[in-house]
Amino acid sequence: MVTVVIGAGIIGTAIAHDLQKRGRAVVLIDRDAPGKGASFGNMASIAVTEFMPASRPSVWRQIPGWMLDPEGPVRVRPGYMPRLVPWFLRFVAASRPSKLRALEAQGAALCGRALGDTLVLLRETGLEDQISEAGCLSLYTDAAEFRADREHIEILQRFGFAHEVLDGAAARALEPALSDKIGMAVRFPDNRSMKDPYKLVLALADRFRALGGQIVQCAVVGFARSDKITAVRLTDGREIAADAVVICAGAYSARLSKLLDEPIPLETERGYHTQIMAPGIEMQHSIIWPARAFMVTPTAGGIRVGGTVEMAGLEAAPDYRRAKVTVRRAQVALPGLRCAEFTEWMGHRPALPDTVPILSASAKTKGVFYATGHGHLGLTYAATTAKLMGDLITGATPALELHPYRVNRF
Repeated sequence: MVTVVIGAGIIGTAIAHDLQKRGRAVVLIDRDAPGKGASFGNMASIAVTEFMPASRPSVWRQIPGWMLDPEGPVRVRPGYMPRLVPWFLRFVAASRPSKLRALEAQGAALCGRALGDTLVLLRETGLEDQISEAGCLSLYTDAAEFRADREHIEILQRFGFAHEVLDGAAARALEPALSDKIGMAVRFPDNRSMKDPYKLVLALADRFRALGGQIVQCAVVGFARSDKITAVRLTDGREIAADAVVICAGAYSARLSKLLDEPIPLETERGYHTQIMAPGIEMQHSIIWPARAFMVTPTAGGIRVGGTVEMAGLEAAPDYRRAKVTVRRAQVALPGLRCAEFTEWMGHRPALPDTVPILSASAKTKGVFYATGHGHLGLTYAATTAKLMGDLITGATPALELHPYRVNRF
């Protein structure tokens, strides 16, 4: 039995590794080398507290104003706006109070397993030393700004996620580089950082090969099927026979699902980062500043600054002004931060309108499975997704009820 996994980011590589470990014959396919998509430039965070649905009314009511601000946390390129309307209508539909409560529970169920599953995966791959012991600090200038983020704290309390409220002095005791402008912080001890998330993808790919897995670098252009999936077709003319196919190609998954007559309302949230190799400061914790929509993580041998969302599709050229905005904001929180010896990057986060990923068998083609739409939480959810999908694909009983994550829920 041959299983083809399409997409060699952290999600696909983790799934391929899990299935190969279970005794399947697995072929991992991507047009790029493993880890070269969004997994290369993510913010290196196992962000177990960040499962709040983006479709909250407190968020979408601000979107019109943000779109008028070229430096706002959400930017939609004008020419792309008409194509975004169907997705945005589903986004608003996911904001009903009863729906939000269900989505919060679905995100919390995944995040509640994420750190433990990640630690197991790191032990398996010999990378236990690649995860930090320090957590993450969420920053606030004052009590008013803290109260504006009360939804987040209340949800964490409801689901029992660890957090600790600190005053500014206590936050600076943990991270001396923080500005005196920071009057409060919340520490999330279980939001750990990876020392180099790209290295994790490479290690998983190497272990997958060592277990007998095959990696093919080529684009997928079609499928063969009868009453079930039978093969995957590549741009170079090859056809790889398969009795199971897992589509986990991130923001490109919707293009593949269309080929199977199973459209998914998947958009790309284009994310930017600046990797600074001579920052002039040292950090132990990652930091986020919710009111200013950025994150800073010590990773990959330096400090990575990222944040904000751009909606412009898969083909538009990057606008690196977005990266420069987040660096300027980071320098307010970290006044000693220098932007020297740096690189800028843009990647595609796969965004579903209700924020919850698809972890599902196809509703139309036997033998097809989907693991996509992880949004900002690809690295966070990767190990858990691999275990759940491995169970689903091999006929075992997954640890979570996967009906809420079904592909045809829209």
